[in-house]
Amino acid sequence: VQLVESGGGLVQPGGSLKLSCRVSENIFNFNSVGWYRQPPGKERTFVASINVGGRTDYADSVKGRFTISRDHTKNTVYLQINSLKSEDTAVYYCYANMLSRYNWGLGTQVTVSS
Repeated sequence: VQLVESGGGLVQPGGSLKLSCRVSENIFNFNSVGWYRQPPGKERTFVASINVGGRTDYADSVKGRFTISRDHTKNTVYLQINSLKSEDTAVYYCYANMLSRYNWGLGTQVTVSS
């Protein structure tokens, strides 16, 4: 399984970005797909997920600002990020999960700075 993220970049505080993750297989083959992030010098942590039934989950720190969605016709998962803060600076990784197996992309850098 290959996952390719895109859409990261440098943005000012308060700005928005939309990240994309293209999955090489039918995303409905997986229990869930979603996003983690890893700030500089810190551990990778959960951001958001969407399961096969369409249920979404978010980390408390991003609720109300981030929105996960999917387009199954394109096998693509999106993460709309609004009201960006400096603490959102991180490498954002897409994943696709089946049972206990996680498949990861290489990540896309999001930098929030004025």
